[in-house]
Amino acid sequence: MRVLIVGAGQVGYFLSERLSQEGHEVTLVDRSDENLRRAEDRLNVLGIAGNGASAETLEQAGIKNTDIFIAVTDLDEVNILACLLAREYNVRTRIARVKSIEYTGQSAILSKEKLGIDLLINPNDAVADEIAKIACHTGAFDVAEFVEGQVQFLGYRIEANSPLCDMTLRELGDIRGIYHFVVTAITRNGQTLVPRGDDVIQTGDRIFIVAPTRDMPAIQYMLKQETVEKKGRRRAFILGGGHVGLRIAQELELRDFDVRLIDRDLARCEILSAQLKRGIVLHAEGTDIRTLIDEGVEEAEVFIAATDNDESNILSALLARQHGALRTLSLVNSPEMLGLAPTLGIDACISPRIAAASAILKYVRRGDVVSVSAIEGSNAEALELQVPLESDSIGVPLRQLDFPTGAIIGAVVRDGIYQIPDGETIIQAGDRVVVFALPDAVVKVERFFA
Repeated sequence: MRVLIVGAGQVGYFLSERLSQEGHEVTLVDRSDENLRRAEDRLNVLGIAGNGASAETLEQAGIKNTDIFIAVTDLDEVNILACLLAREYNVRTRIARVKSIEYTGQSAILSKEKLGIDLLINPNDAVADEIAKIACHTGAFDVAEFVEGQVQFLGYRIEANSPLCDMTLRELGDIRGIYHFVVTAITRNGQTLVPRGDDVIQTGDRIFIVAPTRDMPAIQYMLKQETVEKKGRRRAFILGGGHVGLRIAQELELRDFDVRLIDRDLARCEILSAQLKRGIVLHAEGTDIRTLIDEGVEEAEVFIAATDNDESNILSALLARQHGALRTLSLVNSPEMLGLAPTLGIDACISPRIAAASAILKYVRRGDVVSVSAIEGSNAEALELQVPLESDSIGVPLRQLDFPTGAIIGAVVRDGIYQIPDGETIIQAGDRVVVFALPDAVVKVERFFA
C-alpha cells in the first residue's frame, strides 16, 4: 500500500520504520530537512520537505495515489487541515494525531465523524489508559486487552524465584488443564522469538502470554505475582499533574485505588483537587522523599512517574522503589531512555509513541483487524482479527494449514467462549483470533486471514 505520513517526529518516524520494513511504499513529509535526512538515511522512505497542510506539497508527495494518510505533527490544526485536504483527494483512510481536548472530548464540537476522519488519536489519552491497565496487573510490564476485555495479552519478567524457570514449553503445556494460558513469545538478550516445545524459559527472560481475563487471578498466583495484602484499598502514587497524570488518577479512582497525585505547581494542585473525587493532591517535588514517606510511599502498591521529563521520571521512580514502593512505572518519551530504564530496576516504561502507533496500525492492517498492540523493542505485534466468511482457513485443522512462521495463535473466541488452540482446532467464520506475530510475519498473517 501507498502510505503518506505528515510529521517526522517520534510517532511519524516509528510508523515509517515499521511500515517500510513491511514493504509498504512510505512517503514522509516534514518541514525539517534534518528530520527527513535522518529518516531517508536509515529507512526505505521518500522524504518531501514542506508544509503538510499545503496542497502543493501533498501533490508533490503523491497524495493522488495514496491509500492511507497519517498526519502526526505536533500541531493539531495542521493535522486536521491536512486530513481535510486528503479527503478532497479521496484518500480512503485518514488519521490525525490531536492533543487538544476540544477535538476528542465528549462535548467536542468537531468530532471525527463531522471532520470525515477515520481516527483522531490523542497520544496522551492512549498512554494514560495503558499505564492505568498495567498498574492494575501486578508484575506485568505490558498489557493489552482483546475481545472486549475477555482476553488479556501480558508481558512478565521471569525472576530467579519464578516457578517457570528452567521449564520447557512442552512441560508448561502439561499444566494447561489448571491454568489456561499460552506463552506466545520470549524476549531474551534483545531478541524476540516465538517459542516451540523444547525451548526453555530462563531467568531474565521476558515472556508474553495470552489468557482469558477470568483466569488471571489464578495465573498471577501461579506466577507468584499475587498482590501483597494491604489493609483497605490499594494505594497509588502518581507524579505529575498534567493531562496524563490526571487521567491516570481518575482511572485508578474508578478501580478503587487510594490515589496520591503529586505536582510541584501550587496553582495546578488547586485545579487537580477539584478534578478528583477521593484522591489526595500533594504539593511537592518528586524527589521530596520525606513528603512521600510521610504520605505512606512504603505502603504503595504502585508509584507512577508521569511528568514531561524522562530523567525526573526515572529518578523519582528509583527513589520510590528504594523507599518501599512495590512497583514503579515510568512514562518515557526518548527511545534511548526507553531501552535503558528497565535495566535500572523500573518495572515498566511506557511510551506515548508506542501507544499512539498501536491505535494507528489497526487502520493500516489489511483484513478484518479489530485491534493491534505494538510491542516496544521488537517491532512485533499482537493482533485481534475476525475470521471472514471467505477465509481459506475455515473448516481445516490448524496442523494442516500453512500458518506463517514467526507467528502463533494465542486464543480463539467463539460465541464468547475462550479456547486455547492446538493442532486439531478448526477455525470458523466469525471467530475472533488473537495472534502474536514477529515483524516478518505480520503481513503474512494479514494475508492468511484475508
